[in-house]
Amino acid sequence: MHHILVVEDEAGIARVIDRGLKAAGYRTTVVGDGLAALEAVAEADVDLVVLDVGLPRMDGFTVLRMLRTMEDPVPVIMCTARDSVEDTVSGLESGADDYLAKPFRVEELLARVRARLRKPASATTEAQQISAGGVTLDLVAHTAAVEGRPVELSAREFALARTLMEHAGQALSRDQLLDRVWGFEVTGASNVVDVYVRYLRTKLGSSRITTVRGVGYRFES
Repeated sequence: MHHILVVEDEAGIARVIDRGLKAAGYRTTVVGDGLAALEAVAEADVDLVVLDVGLPRMDGFTVLRMLRTMEDPVPVIMCTARDSVEDTVSGLESGADDYLAKPFRVEELLARVRARLRKPASATTEAQQISAGGVTLDLVAHTAAVEGRPVELSAREFALARTLMEHAGQALSRDQLLDRVWGFEVTGASNVVDVYVRYLRTKLGSSRITTVRGVGYRFES
């Protein structure tokens, strides 16, 4: 049985999330502040964290950054009343696996939880590098280079570049990119894709990623 840590300081919301998760067959622990969340992860075998942003003692972004220093980081779904693109990007850049804006339905949270708890496909692959359009990604060292020049990419930028390059010459929709890079089962945050494509264009060269009107994006090989 998967063990989920719920970090939420509003008692009513915490109860709703807790009941929904238990009804779906998950084991839960509920805490109400950031420091207690870190203690719970350190002391218990936690499979996933549902993390609010506005927490006493330590805010959710700080908790997330500290969780990401762990040797085996736990999946984190952030929940917050703030739903601007900037807050979403900030959470994802800090290492969140998914992002859910309040108010949300428990069914939507459960869909995100199931997506995060699925066993990932084997990471073993014959190819250790991907090259397209003068860009090379080293899948083992997790490094990137443009025409032989090293370029620093965040984990999410790297994942997006890899997905686009693995399908170089093909147009991928925003929903496809959300699903493959962020694992979103529920669409509606596709502007996050646009933001990250803009980041990649700045680092890899704007001509390498083409906008396909009415569809999405294509990496030029």
